[in-house]
Amino acid sequence: MKMNEGVEWAMHSCVNLSWMPGAAVTAKRLAAFYELPTAYLNKQLQALARAGILTSVSGPKGGFQLARDPRNISLLDIVVAIDGPDEAFRCTEILHAGPGADPKADYTKACLISQAMRSAELSYRRELAGQSIADIAERVVNQAPDAPENTRNHFANLKA
Repeated sequence: MKMNEGVEWAMHSCVNLSWMPGAAVTAKRLAAFYELPTAYLNKQLQALARAGILTSVSGPKGGFQLARDPRNISLLDIVVAIDGPDEAFRCTEILHAGPGADPKADYTKACLISQAMRSAELSYRRELAGQSIADIAERVVNQAPDAPENTRNHFANLKA
């Protein structure tokens, strides 16, 4: 499975925004923080806003901010907002074409490959659903205690 690189960008942006409650940051500034293309990151941020993960604030102090508590934003929420809700594996029921195929059978349920892939997908989604932006932010702080303050200072010291 290959995820859109925007998933990574969106997750990092949400972690940074979690350290700046109530402050809105423009897509341009968030993109500059990681030297990303602004237009492409903006598309990801807009997708997060459509999903209710971010809010878009207009005006001179506008930009993006978290729409809800970072404890209530799972990594799965972000993946779904960026990559969509579709499962990674799509059973096309090729067993219908095999010798002795039963045209009435539901091969999505009978196919052991389909079952294995769906099981893996479920595990993957459970793992992502069980981790929040707050969880990731906390682990970052454990590794780099100054990260929140450095992030806030970076954005506070940027010129308009």
